[in-house]
Amino acid sequence: MVGIGIGPNNLSLAALAQPLTELGHLTADFYEQRPSFHWHPGLLIDGTTLQVPFLADLVTLADPASPWTFLNYLKSRERLFPFYFAERFHIQRADYDAYCRWVSDHLPGLHYGHQIDAVRWNPDRAQFDVDYTQLDTDGEAEALGRTHARNIVIGIGTAPHIPEPLKPLADAPTVPVIHSADYLLHRDRLLTADHITVIGSGQSGAEIFLDLLTHRPPGAEKLHWLARTPAFAPMEYSKLGLEHFTPDYTRYFHALPEPTRDRLVKAQWQLHKGIDTDTITAIHDELYRRTLHGGWPDAVLTPGVSVRTAGRVATTRVELHLEHTEQGTRSRLTTDAVILATGYRERPLDQLLAGLHPYLRRDSADRPRIDEHYRLVLDPAITRTGSNVYVQNAERHTHGVGAPDLGLSAWRSATILNALTGKNPYPLPDRTAFTSFGLPTQQSRATPHPAGEQRGTLVHLKK
Repeated sequence: MVGIGIGPNNLSLAALAQPLTELGHLTADFYEQRPSFHWHPGLLIDGTTLQVPFLADLVTLADPASPWTFLNYLKSRERLFPFYFAERFHIQRADYDAYCRWVSDHLPGLHYGHQIDAVRWNPDRAQFDVDYTQLDTDGEAEALGRTHARNIVIGIGTAPHIPEPLKPLADAPTVPVIHSADYLLHRDRLLTADHITVIGSGQSGAEIFLDLLTHRPPGAEKLHWLARTPAFAPMEYSKLGLEHFTPDYTRYFHALPEPTRDRLVKAQWQLHKGIDTDTITAIHDELYRRTLHGGWPDAVLTPGVSVRTAGRVATTRVELHLEHTEQGTRSRLTTDAVILATGYRERPLDQLLAGLHPYLRRDSADRPRIDEHYRLVLDPAITRTGSNVYVQNAERHTHGVGAPDLGLSAWRSATILNALTGKNPYPLPDRTAFTSFGLPTQQSRATPHPAGEQRGTLVHLKK
């Protein structure tokens, strides 16, 4: 197995694969073009926490006895008792980053400073050829190489998304228009700006707005926070709502028709793009505190707004042309710095897999088809040899909102390893949610009920 990319998802796969390599069930090597592991370094703002519990580490939900759990990391650092008394279910992001780097530093088979250039099918070897460039410490090409594998796992993650109207400004060196992914790298410079605008209503936008607010003088905050969403809405965090991030829902979603899946992904934004209620509370508390001596803070929070166009004023200021969706009104806003908390998009696989284009099967929107085991649907000429290409965090269109969620990383890695080895090294439960998503079909009613499934009479009506 060759893994391409070493983010949390492929690091999870590497951690769960390690005992299998020791038993001789497979060989595994992972390649990453960066010089070392780092997880969103530009967003490790002091005090910010993960939006999933610490049990959503790299391995626990598939193998809680693994040596690579977060709790074992704490034990190795002699921090287990402090963590116990801290009573924290949601850990700080910086702690998660340090944990992942600890795993990365101790796992074998991880090759940093290696850029994967191409993946091709070699019918003579009945394997994939994987070409790479080894990079030096400055990121310059040092040597070329090639390896071979029966199975590929692509975990190249997502890339910061910059809206089209703001792309020219983001590339201009004299104007501070930066994506939230680089926030901490530019924070000192941003704080010197006279007026700052944050665009984006998700968790990152909220955390950055709060950080800026707490570091600006009362009465002279000079902050704007704009969002396309109709409200600065809380993330869906009810217990049953969270069951949309279970394997049960993932299986249900995967079995839906393609148009239904596409419609659902757009409608479920509040499941993963809302704001943690504690962050919303902290923002309101800070704004309220600044009214203590009368007056209002110089901070404008406006949802329901889109940026139509943008341009420079002189050489150092930005003019945003805004439109309010519900009012149908337009206005202009001049600001000295813009922070784009506009999220991330899955990195396209087309360039990396150009050599496999004749073998790829696609859906009606020309996206790769992906089966329930996270395998790209390829020509049988490849798959009948036992070779496959798996993907991690590139399957939202087929597996739903849980694709980028850290809580499903260990499950997906275990699913991949079970399918890849054919030995079921990580037995997984049949049921993971109290919610029954969808009605049972005639076929499912004819099969034995798994433990815990409802046994009442239910009539299935076909349209």
